[in-house]
Amino acid sequence: MGGSIVFYIGLLICATVFIAIGIFAIKKKTPMHFWSGTEVKAEEITDTKAYNRENGIMWIAYGSSYIICAILRLVLGSAVGGALFIFWSLFSLVIMIIVYKYIYKKYKQE
Repeated sequence: MGGSIVFYIGLLICATVFIAIGIFAIKKKTPMHFWSGTEVKAEEITDTKAYNRENGIMWIAYGSSYIICAILRLVLGSAVGGALFIFWSLFSLVIMIIVYKYIYKKYKQE
């Protein structure tokens, strides 16, 4: 039982951080970057507000998926739910990379 509480607290913290990144991205006036150590210059993006909005929605969806995984773990049990969470975490990271590349390409100045 104690391990489950730690798991859910960890999920809640991660979900909160990812959702906060999404809200920050939506409100940001300059283009939001995705990769650590990189910077997206305003000159590169055609519509910064729309670019940041899509980027923020991507982060909010990712954070929300952690909450959904926590609920599924409660319903399906810890073994199945834990395996599902691990699979989903890895799979959704790949999805985020693909989605971000699409967003960047969509708003990149030609």
